[in-house]
Amino acid sequence: MKLTIKHAREIKVGVLAVIALFLLYFGFNYLKGVNIFSSTTSYYGIYDRINGLTEQAPVYIRGFKVGQVDRISYDFAREDAFTVSFSVNRDILLPQDTKLALVADGLLGGTALELQIPAETAGSLLQEGDTLATLIVPGLVENLQEGLLQDLGQTVKKLDSLVATVNGQLEGDHIKSALAKVDNITSDLNVSSAELKKVMKNDVPAVVGDAKAAVADIKVLADNIRDVDIQATVARVDKAVDQVGEVVAAVNSTDGTLGLLINDKTLYKSVNATVNSADSLLVDLKANPKRYVHFSLFGQKEKKDKK
Repeated sequence: MKLTIKHAREIKVGVLAVIALFLLYFGFNYLKGVNIFSSTTSYYGIYDRINGLTEQAPVYIRGFKVGQVDRISYDFAREDAFTVSFSVNRDILLPQDTKLALVADGLLGGTALELQIPAETAGSLLQEGDTLATLIVPGLVENLQEGLLQDLGQTVKKLDSLVATVNGQLEGDHIKSALAKVDNITSDLNVSSAELKKVMKNDVPAVVGDAKAAVADIKVLADNIRDVDIQATVARVDKAVDQVGEVVAAVNSTDGTLGLLINDKTLYKSVNATVNSADSLLVDLKANPKRYVHFSLFGQKEKKDKK
């Protein structure tokens, strides 16, 4: 039986519809995080609260996604009202002592499941459909809320105590006394400010003028010192020192008169002896002047010859 053109078109439409449905199913499950090409193993967990956990929420092991939440059923007649069904990749084997933790997923308030596998396990493995031991791990927001509430309560208590203290101070005379002291301090500051203005107006200009005059004098002195011929002065001083050295050398030498007087001991002794003789002569002259001087108004008589 030959296919007509109409039948060929219908077959094409049917094939395209099947492909579209497959792609729709695959895309929908992909968006939900379900991999239809891999086999999974289903487990259960029971909670008294789930903190906003939803279906298709991720299941992690050490932060790595290994599965997702398939279904959440509830029975509020029981204390543990929520039964969570989840699936993980079939190649992941879970020990009997594995725990299913309800954890916060990110900072936006999401919730996820985390499989906590102990480092050392001695028991057998979990089978498909087993129920795991569960626990709830407080998230960052919950920890902040608890800590914030405690700190807020302590802050409120301290604030109440501070308000009570301030009210007590306001009712007493402490505030009035403090305000009076502040007024006195303000008055003193005004007086000090006025005195400072007077000093700045009267004394400071005079001091500045004297300082300017002193600076001018120092500048003139510096100019005079700069104009002095230092080299010529030093040369004259060196010459004078050389001349003094020559005089000292002449004095120490035995060639000159002054050198002989200073260095020749014999001459010194002779001069000393002469001075002593002259002194003795003057003493004798004063004592016996007639012995050395003969004077008469009528002439000296001739001495008679001694018989």
